Amino acid sequence: MTVSFGTDGWRAVISDTFTFHNLRLVTQAIADAAASEFWSYSHSLENEPDAKKMVVGFDTRFLSDRYAKDVARVLAANGFTVFLTQSDAPTPAISYSVKNLNAVAGVMITASHNAPRYNGVKLKSGCGNSASPEQCRKIEVYLNDNEAQGRGPNLMDYEKALELGLITRFNPIPSYHEHLRKLINFDIIANGKQRIVVDSMYGSGRGVIQGILNGTGCEVHEIRGEMNPGFGGVHPEPIGKYLGTLAGAICTGMGSFGLATDGDADRIGAMDERGNFVDPHKIMALALKYLVEKRGLTGSVVRTISTTRMIDRLAKKYGLTLHETPVGFNHIADYMMKEDVLIGGEESGGISFKGHIPEGDGILMGLLLVEIVSDAGVTLHELVNNLLDEVGPAFYERSDLRLKHPVAKDKMVMRLEQEAPAVIGGESLKEVVTIDGVKYIFADDSWLLIRPSGTEPVLRVYAEGRSREMVKAMLKFGEDIATSIS
Repeated sequence: MTVSFGTDGWRAVISDTFTFHNLRLVTQAIADAAASEFWSYSHSLENEPDAKKMVVGFDTRFLSDRYAKDVARVLAANGFTVFLTQSDAPTPAISYSVKNLNAVAGVMITASHNAPRYNGVKLKSGCGNSASPEQCRKIEVYLNDNEAQGRGPNLMDYEKALELGLITRFNPIPSYHEHLRKLINFDIIANGKQRIVVDSMYGSGRGVIQGILNGTGCEVHEIRGEMNPGFGGVHPEPIGKYLGTLAGAICTGMGSFGLATDGDADRIGAMDERGNFVDPHKIMALALKYLVEKRGLTGSVVRTISTTRMIDRLAKKYGLTLHETPVGFNHIADYMMKEDVLIGGEESGGISFKGHIPEGDGILMGLLLVEIVSDAGVTLHELVNNLLDEVGPAFYERSDLRLKHPVAKDKMVMRLEQEAPAVIGGESLKEVVTIDGVKYIFADDSWLLIRPSGTEPVLRVYAEGRSREMVKAMLKFGEDIATSIS
């Protein structure tokens, strides 16, 4: 079996590669790796975790609950005490539980924002963050070694594991709520008495934001919160093209703005009172501005290479150190674990801030946005316009361009660097960054990022410009590159 862990775990098509048999083999490799000395000491923690304790959670996808039960059975058979959630739960709640319960690791059964036909495994280390690349490679080594030796997974009867106390069912939400109450000012929210539509996109964030806002005076209407493993036929990703239902709910008067979380609720998107999509670039910028100006917080700022440079302009204004990382929240988490980070985030909607675990959290950021709007006393639309007046304009688009055949990523990066354009849209090239793909930064602070996929014939093109015309010109350059690959 060929299993590869990406930046946030393993994902595959249900009943094709993602099967009970293969999941058991992967879980056995996880158990072997987590029991090794390498795993226990791969991160520096304030309190050394219990080396025999694991947390297992699952989302709302087809068979996720049964997959999670099998993961727990394998872990229990390997001598781990497993805390298995009673029902579907958000990934951030599972990640927090790993740290809160002092577990050595956590396993979340989810394919996040991917299409309904996929399922997957997200792996968490003792800090609550995603397992490191080194930890994932160790799992792959054990997986291949077990296969070479013909060693199958250990497996314990579920009822027997419950009887022996090796599997305990638990609800991660109360302790997660308690933690969020330390990070969000619910007095400000209570004074604002907002009318909010929460779109859970049929994911495992369902009921969580609404539940924690009960008693604040906010009027919260949740849509797409029922169990639907097919996600209504759309990707559970909180981006504009999948949020027509949310726009409709706002336009019919159900709320004055909307929040949307993805399939496992570690990503956030929003919508203002006019039905305009408020992307994670703007959410992160609003959050940074609020945390500094209203809460008086300081610290470094971390963003991925594909995230808005509005963050750079705000960090410069506040005199804060800014770090740019490759795509993937794991790179942000590395900074959050080694220095005082105020906020870190990526364009896909994974954002976290000081005091929280080093993990993107759509629920936390949704609640912070409610606090921001409540404190401002104006609409979300007006807040975004004020932001753009200060550090914008910033127009953003992304395209994933299918190539005729796969290309070597390193060769493509070399070509893009060598063939850097002197001018696009009348703006001269100022800088070339190559930490992940190739990013061209122009004189007016517009930028174009081209990232060749390492696994499929796709060229990912990201563009942020100070005008729509500049964005079109940069995307056209990316399309021409894709067309030229014969």
